[in-house]
Amino acid sequence: MSLGFYIIMAAQFFSSLADNALLVAAIAMLMQSHSPSWLTPYLKFFFVVSYVVLAPYVGAFADRLPKGQVMLASNTVKVVGCALMLFNVNPLAAYALVGLGAAAYSPAKYGILTEYLPPAKLVIANGWIEGLTVASIILGTVLGGVLISARVSSELLGFDVPRFDTGIDTPAEAAIAVIVSVYVVAAIFNLYVPRTDVALKPLPADPVETLRDFYNCCRRLWTDRLGQISLAVTTLFWGAGATLQFIVIEWARSALGYGLSRAAILQGVVALGIALGAVAASLRVSLDRAVGVIPLGIGMGLVIIVMNFVGNVVLAIPLLIAMGAMAGYFVVPMNALLQHRGHNLMGAGRSIAVQNFNENISILLMIAIYSAMLGSGLSIHTVIVAFGLFVAGTMTLVLIWYRRNRRVYREEIEALLEFARSAKH
Repeated sequence: MSLGFYIIMAAQFFSSLADNALLVAAIAMLMQSHSPSWLTPYLKFFFVVSYVVLAPYVGAFADRLPKGQVMLASNTVKVVGCALMLFNVNPLAAYALVGLGAAAYSPAKYGILTEYLPPAKLVIANGWIEGLTVASIILGTVLGGVLISARVSSELLGFDVPRFDTGIDTPAEAAIAVIVSVYVVAAIFNLYVPRTDVALKPLPADPVETLRDFYNCCRRLWTDRLGQISLAVTTLFWGAGATLQFIVIEWARSALGYGLSRAAILQGVVALGIALGAVAASLRVSLDRAVGVIPLGIGMGLVIIVMNFVGNVVLAIPLLIAMGAMAGYFVVPMNALLQHRGHNLMGAGRSIAVQNFNENISILLMIAIYSAMLGSGLSIHTVIVAFGLFVAGTMTLVLIWYRRNRRVYREEIEALLEFARSAKH
């Protein structure tokens, strides 16, 4: 891999690191205002609303300008959203603005991979970017947990600027001030993201035409025999993954007696497992064999239920790592396959926007259902069983769907797999 690829990875790493640290700090802000527990998942809900609402436009925008410029502008929006939390703006509203920046950032950060690298390196590149993204989740959640801890926050709050009142008076606010600087580091790397030779695509003059174009892109991916399977898997996975973040926090509080700071570290343990699985998949699974990993999604759903039988951290850590490893191993090849099909069908930026649209509708629905279940008084143990069975059941349906496709459209499926196989060369 060239230097440009590592610059892209560094920009993504620090931007994602700040996103995940900020989530923990925002949760702390809600807790210090004594908000009900069912409101906490709505941080993620408001974060991903922009992915859904702006999906028709951010993909086209990412294809209109050099990807590095898009990443820099989007990261700047994140900085503004993060800083607003220091000015008593509601954490839900401020984190929604960070989500707007993230929605515009995503098509650029993934789209540049298909422009910058040959198809044969896409699975490896996805292993890198997913591995580093997960590493940023691990370190971001740990960073957020450490920054709001009593010892570190007291040190941060002890810093004074002579003759200037910063207005930073709580552990959450001190954490957010540090997180702003992490976004600035990401912006510096964005300045050096390489420009590719791929032709830029003009934006449609009519916003309605943009919606029509986006609809056609969605239809094209959902009717493609391989695209529909990989899109279904990644849609379900990211919805489940976002919900699992909050399930782990609530479960750690109930089963292990952990507070937010220590529960955030357990989130990082799951992410460590995902990173290990992602790296293993990038080394062992080729693009033409990506669909063979779907059964691991079924297994992950069943393993989630085992959380109910764990009551100490010694057993919890290997379970969470195994759960994450299964998730990472099956999502990376499916993600690479989806990017490959989308790039060939409609262009990198638009295909990633379609992917984000579907995945984040899934996140919105699952987060809303999870919050409603907690709000209705259901115990976290009941929620875990329902969630695990849902993941296993839906992945089973996707596997049946793929096998039916392969049986009915054997020649078409084989031709598509052969095309993916040829991409390795």
